[in-house]
Amino acid sequence: MVFADRLVNFYCLLWISSLMSFLKQARSTFFVLLSLNAFSTRAADSVATDIIPVKTVVVTMYEEGEAMGDGAGELQLWLERGNFSTKLDFPLGEYDLYLSEDGVLVICVGGGIPNATASIMALGLDPRFDLSKSYWLIAGIAGGDPEDVSLGTAAWAKHIVDGDLIYQVDAREIPTSWPYGIIPLGATEPAEEPEDISTGWTLDTVSFDLNSALADWAYAQTKDIKLADSDAIKAFRSLYKTYPNAQKPPFVTQGDTLSASKYWHGKYLNQWANDWLKLYGGDSANFMTSNMEDSGTLTSLMRLARINKVDPNRVMVLRTVSNYTMAPADKATSWSITAPYPDGGFPAKDAAYIVGNKVVQTIVNNWGKYENTLPYDAN
Repeated sequence: MVFADRLVNFYCLLWISSLMSFLKQARSTFFVLLSLNAFSTRAADSVATDIIPVKTVVVTMYEEGEAMGDGAGELQLWLERGNFSTKLDFPLGEYDLYLSEDGVLVICVGGGIPNATASIMALGLDPRFDLSKSYWLIAGIAGGDPEDVSLGTAAWAKHIVDGDLIYQVDAREIPTSWPYGIIPLGATEPAEEPEDISTGWTLDTVSFDLNSALADWAYAQTKDIKLADSDAIKAFRSLYKTYPNAQKPPFVTQGDTLSASKYWHGKYLNQWANDWLKLYGGDSANFMTSNMEDSGTLTSLMRLARINKVDPNRVMVLRTVSNYTMAPADKATSWSITAPYPDGGFPAKDAAYIVGNKVVQTIVNNWGKYENTLPYDAN
């Protein structure tokens, strides 16, 4: 009996000891969880208070070397002429981001549709920024149709059409009755409208219609800007004797843009670009400039709009002419496609900044009106 009592006492003490140990561990765990919860709450509050509201995003496409201090690409003029005091790491992009004190963010996406698509999607999903009310200015250099524009001209677009999703016939095997060897997907001949032009495998990444009222507003703000001319672009445009618009000094206009990763050139492809804009952009579309990024940029922006990260009605595209998309009548296309840009394309880079910045500053200076109301409805 004594042995049994001792055995019971032993197990009681063992149970009490285990219970005390459990309670001690539970208490420690409770305080750890409580601390983690407090930390998480503080972190969430910190993230929430640190989100940066952006008034305008300026999208540039390429830079020559460093972002500042050397030969200027598209990004450098914004940084050296503006007050972009904050540099932000952007590991998913090609360049760091730059933010001004008045809420303008500048990004350089990198040349080509893949870089533009990836960079804009990365920016749109970056938790540091609130882009839901941001205006987007896509501003960069481009080729230009000599039928419509001259070197250094700035054109506000209403339609962006992709030129990569195509059937293409070997140039040596194009039927003699065809004007060129490019066919819309789903069609059987050039410039033929396929039955599934907006569905099926053409998807929704071929044609993008911008807010035409906003494009009109941007044009109205800038149409009287006098753009810089130079001896070099005067000499080059004088070669285009059969194209009156190509011989004009630089001017601001409205016209649409074809986006393709290929750097194409020549009169037959220029005809294709004009036909392509009409086919996918409608009768009001008019091809004026060629670019290598915008369908990628617009693809990302429209996907981000699906989850309310951006407002697609606040997107503007400005392209400025650094070169023509075809040769003059007495020159070979092979000469024209590789000819150096007059003045290194600087008149076009300068125009992209001067014309684009006019719109950016108008938005920033009137943010009280334009934050919640589009400019053309705010007055």
